[in-house]
Amino acid sequence: MKPSYIHLFEKGELEEKVKKAVGLLENCKICPRECGVNRIKGEKGFCRTGRKAIVASYNPHFGEEAPLVGKNGSGTIFISSCNLLCSFCQNYEISHLMEGIEVESEQIAYMMLELQKMGCHNINFVTPTHVVPQILEALLVAVKQGLNIPLVYNSGGYDKKETIKLLEGIFDIYMPDFKFWDSKWSAKYMNAPDYRERAKEAIKEMHRQVGDLIVNEEGIAVKGLIIRHLVMPNGVAGTEHIMKFIAEEISKNTYVNIMDQYRPCGKSVEDPVINRMITIEEYREAIEFAKKAGLKRLDSKEDRIIRIFKVL
Repeated sequence: MKPSYIHLFEKGELEEKVKKAVGLLENCKICPRECGVNRIKGEKGFCRTGRKAIVASYNPHFGEEAPLVGKNGSGTIFISSCNLLCSFCQNYEISHLMEGIEVESEQIAYMMLELQKMGCHNINFVTPTHVVPQILEALLVAVKQGLNIPLVYNSGGYDKKETIKLLEGIFDIYMPDFKFWDSKWSAKYMNAPDYRERAKEAIKEMHRQVGDLIVNEEGIAVKGLIIRHLVMPNGVAGTEHIMKFIAEEISKNTYVNIMDQYRPCGKSVEDPVINRMITIEEYREAIEFAKKAGLKRLDSKEDRIIRIFKVL
């Protein structure tokens, strides 16, 4: 099964998408922040990223979801900075402190091709929202040199529907977070009171494009939607509402990863509401919310343990 972007390239449509995306940098409204700065000239808005993307690292990653990792890993490219800058970010050094170096599109293309040579099953862009044009430029270079594995759009969920529409036929796998339901908390911890509305719109569009997750005979993802949800202390994430939304407005067959690895990072260590790890009870409650909503494809810590014991 060929990645969708190859079909776009063969029809001559990929280059047109690249031109349109790069044009958006002139008065940047790529994400919901809509800063309006001229990134072509090096101006910087909320994401603090100008004309060039900043990359922190790239490598085969084995800590992602099983359908992405397989035997050889997910070819992960960590983009520096972010359009959310969560106060509790688990990758604080990369997002807030912007560890990494500015790179040309040819360098990103080289990274993609190297990861493919290593046997990675996909190219996984972590935090791609603010550098969509730069990624598309790199893709155009890489596909000409033989790139032929699926692309993963691994975002924080604060994406603009119009930008996601532009990406139709390019990313075969979308993997957004759905972080918060209540605008009180998304405003406090991400300065994004409209997060719920933007995430809902973007995820619906992602699902329209790629549908539920499809895996091959080896269990490797080839196309579809994966949603991540990080369980947080004191119920601030609004897990119950998010699970209901996914089941009722996306699909009960959505592959949902309910994550338990929250730990206080960055500024969250000073916040009495979220300055601790979650409890076992809070995590189990989140799983129950998902099951009660009718979701059928859950990736949770408990399910992984059960699978391990079945193998043993």
